[in-house]
This record gives sequence, C-alpha cells and structure tokens, in this order.
Amino acid sequence: MRASAARTEARAFETHGSAARTRGSGPVVSEHWHGPVPRRPRSPRPEDVAKVMAELRERLAGVTPPSQIIVPTRVHLISRGAVRQVSDQAVQAQIDTLNAAYAGGFGGVDTGVRFRLDRISVKEHAAWFTDPIGHEKAMKSALHEGGAGTLNLYIAQLSELMLGFASYPYWYAGAPALDGVVIDWRTLPGGAMSDYNKGFTGVHEIGHWLGLFHTFENGCEEPGDGIDDTPREAKPTEACPQDKDTCVAHAGKDPMHNYMDYAHDRCMWEFTPGQATRMHEMWAAYRETPAVLYSLPIYDM
Repeated sequence: MRASAARTEARAFETHGSAARTRGSGPVVSEHWHGPVPRRPRSPRPEDVAKVMAELRERLAGVTPPSQIIVPTRVHLISRGAVRQVSDQAVQAQIDTLNAAYAGGFGGVDTGVRFRLDRISVKEHAAWFTDPIGHEKAMKSALHEGGAGTLNLYIAQLSELMLGFASYPYWYAGAPALDGVVIDWRTLPGGAMSDYNKGFTGVHEIGHWLGLFHTFENGCEEPGDGIDDTPREAKPTEACPQDKDTCVAHAGKDPMHNYMDYAHDRCMWEFTPGQATRMHEMWAAYRETPAVLYSLPIYDM
C-alpha cells in the first residue's frame, strides 16, 4: 500500500504496514465517492518480514528459483453500470507498463518477471465497483480464477485515500480465493488520477503479490524490508522530493525512486537486484510449489 502522511487514517496504514497503496498527499477528487473511508484491507505485521525470511530459508533448501517468470494474468473489470469505465486498450496499456517496469525499461534492473494477459472479463456490479474492500470476499470468491501462480487483477474504484491493495504469497494457502491485486481504474496509464496515472500503482501492488514489502517496512530498525540493497527508510516518501534521508545512522539515502515506496508516479522508476532475487525466491517458495503449506497468518484490520 501507499499511504498519505497528511491524513490520520493513512498514518494508521503506515503503522501497520498495510498492503494497500493510498494517495501520497491530499485528497483524490472523485465525483462518485461521497461516503466514509471504507474498512482497511488485510495487512501484514512488521514482524512478518523476519518470519518470512526464516521460512524462505527453510522452503528454499535444495530448491533453485526460476531465472525467468511468466505470470498468467486474468483481469477482472468491475463496472458500475452498462457503460464500462475501462477499455481493453487501457488494460493492454497497463500490461505493457508492467512488462516495461519489471524489465527495467524505466530504470533499475530487469527483474526477469513478465506478465501474459490471458483473459479480460467484465462484471457489472455497482457495489463491488465503489467498495471492493468491503465486498472483497464476495467479489473475489465469484471471480477468482487459477491457482497460486495466476495473477488475478481486479480493476474497480477505491476511496479518496486508496489507490490499490494486494495479497502476499505467504497468505495464499490460508485464503486462495482472496489472492490477487485490486487497483483503482483511474491509476491506469493516462487515467484521471493526478500524479498517479502512469500505471505504477499496478507495478507497486503486484510487487507485494510477488513478495516484496514496502521499502520503509520496520523503519530504521532490523530487518527493514528484508532486502540488503534497499536502504533503510523511516517513513514513506511523499510527492517527489529532491532528496531524503530519514535513517542517517544507516548507509544510503532513502530509496525514494523505488516502486515499493510511495512517491508520485513520475518519481518511481526502479527495482533493485535484491528485490528481483526476492521475487524469484518467493515465487519458488509460495507460487510455483504445487503444495503450498500455510504458516503465517492473515491479519484483518
């Protein structure tokens, strides 16, 4: 998730490390949203980083992670009415952006992860469209397809604060039907979401789905986000600052251009080699293995 330091509700997301991404500063203008902020999505705990790292070591014993990952992707467009908010061309633009970002096309490394668009479905359901968090279980139970290695990408409309939310690989066995990523349709490339319309909300949330935590996970404390080459970061990046170093006792300035931080889309452009390695490890441990064992819990907030 991406949270706003400008809002009390968003600070709660930061404290608990929510998997959702929320607008970095100020309200999102929405002619269709007039109610209260909906309940928050499922969230990992800060201590999950150390637990996942320990479990990864066990699961990867004798296992060689794949060098390339092709992710079959099923896109579920939720529509408020008979008129679709998102065209097939807009979906393809999002897939193209994912492939460019994960190939290092905007900066950073080629992660070796690619996305194959297998299917686009359209579901007319006004309640699911305007509140996919509150209706997550019903929506996903009805629409989810495939197994642990299939990405189910749901496109709907979220609240004024939230841009998207995702599940983590280590949650899969505990709730297979809830696996997947939800993003706001206005964050697609060329969308109406000011500062967040390059398609990088999808890049960020799918990073969670592939096993990455936020770069600011655990702040300046051990083990951070569990990745050696993402410098420690005490708090999320807002907007697009020139410079930022919130953990001065640790080497390196804040990774504010990393896709797993919260900067505006125009200031996000990279994954690190360590993050690429972690995606492949998580894939081998939780998404490629036929029998996925449940160990770490899913938390509701």
